[in-house]
Amino acid sequence: MPLFIILSLALTYLVHTDSHWQQMLISSPAVLYVSSTLAAVSLIASAFKKIPLEIIYDVFSSSVLIIWFYYWKSIPLFKEDSPIFFFFPVYFSLMAAFVSAFFSSQKQQFDAESFRQMQAISKRSRLQPWVVMLCVLGSLAWYDNYLLFPTIMTLLFARFALSNLLQENN
Repeated sequence: MPLFIILSLALTYLVHTDSHWQQMLISSPAVLYVSSTLAAVSLIASAFKKIPLEIIYDVFSSSVLIIWFYYWKSIPLFKEDSPIFFFFPVYFSLMAAFVSAFFSSQKQQFDAESFRQMQAISKRSRLQPWVVMLCVLGSLAWYDNYLLFPTIMTLLFARFALSNLLQENN
């Protein structure tokens, strides 16, 4: 998820420097429309599994992050310099980097039986990638519960780790 990590760190920088790029990101509806389109396309692509999952997760996470920043930065519940806009992108980038690095380096340590069990869990799971992505999109609508979005994004990272691990071992 390199695009997502870079975008998260860039948003953190923009919040700290109060750049004119931040104002453009908040005030331009084109940014919202492009991000929403990318999120919808990657959601649909995850259901059909025609595009590699790494790309789908990266594009979806990046576009949802921009949508979150666009909506939440403009609502009056949070002040201009609220720590939510600094700490959440840092948390997202650290979590995505950890999940990508840790689970990619651990794939050789699984034996065949553990791998089959993980595949069975993944196939039986009601927590398919597109379901988690729908939950992430739904969490954007609840402004009052500001911890819902990062919590469901963490669930998306966990689902990405499982999908990535199973896909690389095939």
